[in-house]
Amino acid sequence: QVQLVESGGGLAQVGGSLRLSCAAPRKIVSSYPMGWYRQVSGNQRELVATITTSGVTEYGDSVKGRFTISRDNTMNTVYLQMDNLKPEDTAVYFCKGPFINSWGRGIQVTVSS
Repeated sequence: QVQLVESGGGLAQVGGSLRLSCAAPRKIVSSYPMGWYRQVSGNQRELVATITTSGVTEYGDSVKGRFTISRDNTMNTVYLQMDNLKPEDTAVYFCKGPFINSWGRGIQVTVSS
């Protein structure tokens, strides 16, 4: 496993923005695909966004056009910029590493209407 630490969550208003950060060990972000997932209590964990080492991104249908995943290889950090937030974005967000069972602890995002 790789140690991943999420930060940047919290409370936002509808239409607002938040940026999540995922700090990883050195060279991990630059060397492997990374991603973000989210989970509402009682539901399955769902894909939010992924990014490859070459910068190719993929997004879940519900966040396309609103969320942007990026990485800073020097800082070994993956970001999730969340814009135009909706109440249905409320969830615990998890940073996903490249290996099996490679997850951060999760961070709460709450969007209030």
